[in-house]
Amino acid sequence: MALTPARTMPGVLELLPLDQIAFQRMLDVIRRNYERFGFLAVETPVIEYADVLLTKTGGETERQVYFVQSTGALEQGEKPDLALRFDLTVPLARYVAEHERDLSFPFRRYQMQKVYRGERAQRGRFREFYQCDIDVIGKDTLSVRYDAEVPAVIYSVFRELDIGPFTIQLNNRKLMRGYFESLGIVDGEQQMLVLREVDKLDKRGADAVQATLTGEAFGLAADVVQKILAFVQVRSTSLQDAFDKLDALGAGPEVMEQGRSELKEVLGLIHAFGVPQTHYALNLSIARGLDYYTGTVYETTLNDHPQIGSICSGGRYENLAGQYTKSHLPGVGISIGLTRLYWQLRDAGLIDTAKSTVDVLVTQMDEAQLPTYLALASELRGAGIATEVVLEGGKLGKQFKYADRAGIRFVVVLGEEEIAKGVVTVKDLRREDQFEVARSELVKTLRVELEQAAAMG
Repeated sequence: MALTPARTMPGVLELLPLDQIAFQRMLDVIRRNYERFGFLAVETPVIEYADVLLTKTGGETERQVYFVQSTGALEQGEKPDLALRFDLTVPLARYVAEHERDLSFPFRRYQMQKVYRGERAQRGRFREFYQCDIDVIGKDTLSVRYDAEVPAVIYSVFRELDIGPFTIQLNNRKLMRGYFESLGIVDGEQQMLVLREVDKLDKRGADAVQATLTGEAFGLAADVVQKILAFVQVRSTSLQDAFDKLDALGAGPEVMEQGRSELKEVLGLIHAFGVPQTHYALNLSIARGLDYYTGTVYETTLNDHPQIGSICSGGRYENLAGQYTKSHLPGVGISIGLTRLYWQLRDAGLIDTAKSTVDVLVTQMDEAQLPTYLALASELRGAGIATEVVLEGGKLGKQFKYADRAGIRFVVVLGEEEIAKGVVTVKDLRREDQFEVARSELVKTLRVELEQAAAMG
């Protein structure tokens, strides 16, 4: 019988164990920081009803949906009524609408699960990937103060991940739309199309965006486009500089003034949350491509690696759950696309494979002593030391080689000679040395060795 080739589809990230440990530790850091700020864990099904997912949220994502269909339904020619989620925000809106009476508002949730998009297969683009989201959902109203808390969470996460200097960049869609209105772009749909085009500025460049906006599709006057391009190139270098540049925009329509006021309050409160001024800035080109954002928007970038692009993004939305409930449920949140971020960081050489999660390997010198080895391993595990036991014997050198390849640093040897002397031999494969320790002192000694190894990295 011919063998089926072992292969994975393009657009998925499948890692070797030590790389998976590194990825998992990033997940742990993100989870720890989300919980530190008082967010609660939520999970939703990977499969949702298609009519629930495919509400009008805008952008490209809805054209990348994977539909789900059973073989029985396929044979009967039925159209699929189920689909894989393409983000975590739309399922959140459904979740809040469905469980509204059982939730406490403001509802603060974090969610770290895989999502699925039919991306065109290319380097660094994924069809299956982790998103790590936080959102705060209000009932009827939600203070803009929560818009300032989100960057504080972002700062806490990326400071602990320790992947280099970063900047949280902020804008406000009301400010942008109000400015467009002051230039005579008053139609809401046209404003949204211009927003989407402006959001491509970093990818396409100013000349390409200018050509599109003055071209047949938009037909904007050259002087209007020049003012738009000048507006979106505004950046700040400090909190006071941000205030000064917002004031320098001049007076505008009511929605513009509302956006300016919100942005000033958010910027000031970020400072009060303890985020250093070096880590956040005004960037009036940030628009975000999805239509449901209505106010504050965020993107986070690595200062030394701008080619990576945004590593965390999100914003304020006023009524995302309006498709599912008559209640007004405004919210604000951010998302870290961890799969792509991890791949980019590894590709850029900013993270390495991790150390094994196994601390100690107990070798097998004598099969008759297997119960002794198992008891020793149980003692180590009871002391919080992750321990593996060699259950099938063999040459000691082969067991050492296995430990080295698996990334296990400490190997314990308990042979006939050690048992007679009441000691255990411990070999440190990284330092390439070994020592004897009294059997009764093994746990204490290994704890010290592990603490020193952790301190030295």
